[in-house]
Amino acid sequence: MKSLVKYFPLLALLLITMSCGSSGEQQQSTENNASPQAVGQSGVVDDDSNPNVVQVAVGSPDHTTLVAALQAAQYVDALTNVGPFTVFAPTNAAFDALPAGTLETLTKPENQRKLRDILEYHVVLGVYKADAFVSGRKLGTADGRSLEVEVGADGTILINGGKIIATVPASNGIIHVIDKVLVPADNK
Repeated sequence: MKSLVKYFPLLALLLITMSCGSSGEQQQSTENNASPQAVGQSGVVDDDSNPNVVQVAVGSPDHTTLVAALQAAQYVDALTNVGPFTVFAPTNAAFDALPAGTLETLTKPENQRKLRDILEYHVVLGVYKADAFVSGRKLGTADGRSLEVEVGADGTILINGGKIIATVPASNGIIHVIDKVLVPADNK
């Protein structure tokens, strides 16, 4: 017992040193990782995996308007999640074809919900490749509505009148590039 007593001050000093060093490392680690704003799934940096639907859109010069709309509607994080999603992605030219002032009005903060509803109308849960589309098929959208598929005799696929002009796979789904912005009847 006497031998333990003489080592007690050394043992106490060692424990104090270890606990201070540990919390110091934790505090430094926390400070280095702290950010002024919370970041959602879209803030995760991963340059090694296949790009998700949002990353594909961000990398496309033909979809800058779509990306800006996703950001204005705060819908980026939802589409960077696991999915799987089928996204009907209108081109910049499709957005340009909207009536004058439509996009400017929709991207105002007070219209965020309406814009998000329109964007959700372009998203279907699950992966639907082109060979799954048959005329008359209805696809349930993320906003609870449905889209109708029409396949022409020449194999052209239309989604509510928007022609699929390209298809791009993504890590969390598939993107069908379309030449029209799909606007639900009650949002026109």
